[in-house]
Amino acid sequence: MLSDRRRRVLKALVEEYISSGQPVGSKHLVECYRLGCSPATARNELAALEETGYVYQPHVSSGRVPTDSGYRAFVDDILDSEFPLSEEAIEIRDRYLDLASEIDGLMRQTSMLLSQLTHYVAVVMAPTLELSRIRRVDLLSMSAHRALVVVITESGQVVNRHVDLVGEVTPERLAEVERALNAALSDKRASDVRPLHAAAEAGRPEDGLLAEIMEHVIGCLEEADRDRLYHVGVPELLDLPEFSDASVARPLLLMLEDGLVMLEALSEVVRSGGLTVRIGSENRLSELGRMSLVASKYGSKNADGIVGVIGPTRMDYSRSIGAVHCVAEGLSEALGGRTGRD
Repeated sequence: MLSDRRRRVLKALVEEYISSGQPVGSKHLVECYRLGCSPATARNELAALEETGYVYQPHVSSGRVPTDSGYRAFVDDILDSEFPLSEEAIEIRDRYLDLASEIDGLMRQTSMLLSQLTHYVAVVMAPTLELSRIRRVDLLSMSAHRALVVVITESGQVVNRHVDLVGEVTPERLAEVERALNAALSDKRASDVRPLHAAAEAGRPEDGLLAEIMEHVIGCLEEADRDRLYHVGVPELLDLPEFSDASVARPLLLMLEDGLVMLEALSEVVRSGGLTVRIGSENRLSELGRMSLVASKYGSKNADGIVGVIGPTRMDYSRSIGAVHCVAEGLSEALGGRTGRD
């Protein structure tokens, strides 16, 4: 446990380093922060913090910078207090979320909002479709051999797919299949579609076109569940001095391109629940070993939607935590009005 004075010194050092990006000396801390001690005392406290692994000196003659453990102590103090929600964050959140009429638009607007608020990479994972109930299925005739399949869930998610049909199909015949699909699938969970289809095929000979379209509905839902990650803010991240060397940012860029790896990195947030902060070496994936992740679940109790930001360990944690918490609450409220029963 850190003493109150040592904690104040560490807090001041972390805040100054986040602001300046330069190693911090004891004299500067005493001059710029109300620590209630002399430079000599501050110097002794910094030496003690270095011995216990909270700070280190990049060079013998330089000031000190925080370690991952130092950031962790700083972040834990933030998490133990009220999350700071700036008026700017609340105003922008409400404006953006009111503009989004569908889940896809909501996810894109949210990632843009978070990146704007923090200047880091914002990542938003849409809720899985498996738990969503189907509101309706629309079939739109594009030609005699081609149609558009549109699936709309009660939570506002819209997924679609252009499909090539085996035989020639009239708009009237497609409308018949649409009615049959809605009779079978309306108010059913997306995860129930494949078992329902399998049971129908096993129980009786099924309409060939209906079976064909049902397979496309299943494929459409499964494809959408694999592609539910949104991210914005890579240029802003690359502007930071920590990423002036492209090799530092490359692992993250590759991970963002591979949605499955990114989903794995975020899955821990789903398991832990609430707001999570992982700093540098605390991240399980090596790609994030020199970065920090602030993320939170949103939605109903059983939902697995995630919103977060990725930045350097020299992150403005107070602002990032407040922004993620604020936006997660906004997303939960926005989805609450669209969600059917759990």
